[in-house]
Amino acid sequence: MSNESKGATTATATANREAGAHYAMEDRQDFADADRGLIAPLPGPVLGSDGHTIFDPHAFDYLADDKPAPDTVNPSLWRQSQVMRRGGVYEVVPGLYQVRNNDLANLTVVEGDDGLVVIDCMAGVESAQQGMALIREHVSDKPVVAVIYTHTHIDHYGGVKGVVDLGDVASGKVPIIAPGTIASFDKYAIGENVVAGNAMARRASYAFGGHLDLDPHGTVSCGIGIASTAGPIVSYISPTDGITKTGTKRELAGIEFEFLYAPDTEAPEEMHIWIPQLKALTCAENANHSLHNIQTLRGARTRDARNFARYLDETLERWGDEAEVHYGPHTWPVWGNEELTSFISSQRDTYKYIHDQSLRLANKGYTPLEAAEEIALPDELGRKWFNRGYHGTVHHDVRAVFTKELGMWDGDPVSLHPHPPVESAKRFVALVGPDRILEEGRRAIEAADYRWAVEILHKLVFAQPDNTEARELQADAYEQMGYQAEGPQWRGIFLTAAKELRVGALPPPFTTASEDSIHAMPIDILFDFAAVHVIGEKAADVEVRIDFTFTDLDEAWTMWVARGVLNARRGTSSGAAVAVAGPKAALVAVLLQPGAAERLAAAGTITVDGDAAVLETYGELLDVFDASFPIVTP
Repeated sequence: MSNESKGATTATATANREAGAHYAMEDRQDFADADRGLIAPLPGPVLGSDGHTIFDPHAFDYLADDKPAPDTVNPSLWRQSQVMRRGGVYEVVPGLYQVRNNDLANLTVVEGDDGLVVIDCMAGVESAQQGMALIREHVSDKPVVAVIYTHTHIDHYGGVKGVVDLGDVASGKVPIIAPGTIASFDKYAIGENVVAGNAMARRASYAFGGHLDLDPHGTVSCGIGIASTAGPIVSYISPTDGITKTGTKRELAGIEFEFLYAPDTEAPEEMHIWIPQLKALTCAENANHSLHNIQTLRGARTRDARNFARYLDETLERWGDEAEVHYGPHTWPVWGNEELTSFISSQRDTYKYIHDQSLRLANKGYTPLEAAEEIALPDELGRKWFNRGYHGTVHHDVRAVFTKELGMWDGDPVSLHPHPPVESAKRFVALVGPDRILEEGRRAIEAADYRWAVEILHKLVFAQPDNTEARELQADAYEQMGYQAEGPQWRGIFLTAAKELRVGALPPPFTTASEDSIHAMPIDILFDFAAVHVIGEKAADVEVRIDFTFTDLDEAWTMWVARGVLNARRGTSSGAAVAVAGPKAALVAVLLQPGAAERLAAAGTITVDGDAAVLETYGELLDVFDASFPIVTP
């Protein structure tokens, strides 16, 4: 099939025009705020060491302010993307600067008496390096004296080695401050992103449109950032100073920073930061120019919507009377006390409304999907641009509240033990007949009933994946759903589904399981990562025990596989058939690819004592993950 995108149908064009009539399109304040304080624009593309383009700001020239929303893009999403297109180095207030929109997240820099404090580091080293070069050229050439991570997500720590030298952190010269204990931050930053990283990367390539062209038929923005970057170096350095108590203060570069600990919100570990000298506040990603995810579509632990509201209210209570600017790790600032408190209180009430109304309907017997179809924000909340669904949506956030509070079952017995999708589809097609399904799919598309079209055609595609007509029809329906979606992640998912139905599955362009991330794993999480590779049925009747000594960490662990499960404990074991010793980086290779042991031992990198054949047996138990596993086909 051809991968040519098709235009908007008359029904989609009409739907988008009608949607525009419900938005406050005349409100242009966000454009002025996003331009405010510009010192210098982005100098050009971010390039990798091999010369490939990681990010090019000119790739988004089609979003120029004078370009009206095309029929293929929801006008609200088009407007948000036009605001997000602005990039460069900005003065937020004297002493506080941001580099915005050469990466998914911002680089924030506070200039103190004797140095710079960097708050969040973008997703990639190369973007962070470009950001720091802009700071050096236009703001200050003082040394970085501290780094702060606001939370455990990759787009806030991945560029750290483009900001600070690892040796300066290891020596204690430059602290890295983060929420939670050091162990818990490492656990959630690395564990959440890597242990299920293969699935997350595949899903993220859908949600963030990694395979789509940058044009009005494809990706227009990520909603809270201009776009994901392509193939950056993702680095990691563990924090050295954990914040676990609200009210904790640190003096950095002669400036006082005060922290509000806000765990189990937008990330498992997160914190808000108040800088009294600058009257500047950030609520990290608990307050954005967008509704956030209670459940990410890329896949992560479900969040607590009530906690979003709780910690936003505590922030207002502590600093709301004094704060004059809110600077976020995404998007642009909010200036003025009245505007700031209105922004945070409105975001607070939005999350609380979604939480409370979801549980109200749950208590009346609604299922998650029924509640999601019913709940809409009141106009006082819903018409605010910063509460629109550019990252999360009300629809999937409502369903996430059900998941968080009530679990995965929707309460309807029919969904408790259904047939898997392929078996269900085969039975459905046998009952109805493929010709009748195709006929109904065509009829639904002609009637612009695209949701029903993809649902009915899904049965035929899963029962007969080689049915070209069914795939093409379903692709057409998904494409129109993408064109109409206000949420960029919904748009990315629907348009990527259309593309893959037409050309087949594609590997994700970005992976969270970078070399730095895997090597930075706490050892217990490293064994967890290995454990999810064990093929349970092959390991059910095998017993393997191996001792590992991490010579650079002075730690010994024993790992064993029995009854289909990999476990590990600190210390060695008298029952181990083989012992492997070496630096962590080398033992990572042995643990995940045991075949590497012979080569590493020959090179003198590791030592292997005992029956080396046990490593071979262990290696035969490990699965290999396909980075392009099918999603829209069986």
